[in-house]
Parts: sequence; C-alpha cells; structure tokens
Amino acid sequence: MDSRTFEELFGRLELIVQRLEKGDLPLEEGIAAFEEGVGLSRQCQLRLEQAEARIEALTAAPVAPPGIGTGVAPGALPGTLPGTV
Repeated sequence: MDSRTFEELFGRLELIVQRLEKGDLPLEEGIAAFEEGVGLSRQCQLRLEQAEARIEALTAAPVAPPGIGTGVAPGALPGTLPGTV
C-alpha cells in the first residue's frame, strides 16, 4: 500500500484531474495521467472504506455503564468487597 496520506493521494488526484480537464496534454501523456488518476482514485476509495469500517466498529460496540460487565460495582474500588471500604 502507498505510504502517502489520504490527503496527499487526493491532492495528487486533484492535480491530475485539473490537467486532464485542460485538455492540452499530448495523447500518451494524457493516457498516463488518466492511468495514474485511476490508481489514485482506487487508493482513496480503499482508504475511505477502511476509515468507514473503523468508525462503524467504534460506534457499533456497546458501551456498558460503569460496573456492568466489569465485576466491580459502581463506586467500588477494584479488589475490595462492597461495604468493606
């Protein structure tokens, strides 16, 4: 995978799109730019999908109230029995 950040990849893609939109590139240079742009677009899409999956995983995990599932009553000190402190 490319070590550049999403923002770097996207910035490069924007530059390529601007060059292609001008329409003044020689044919072979235009095809090479288009090919690079497609690759960058795919990398950006993959990064966005990975970010979305991370966000979904974080928001899907239920957050238990204090003490639930920890074996420690709310306000109790770990390692002590309730009412002994």
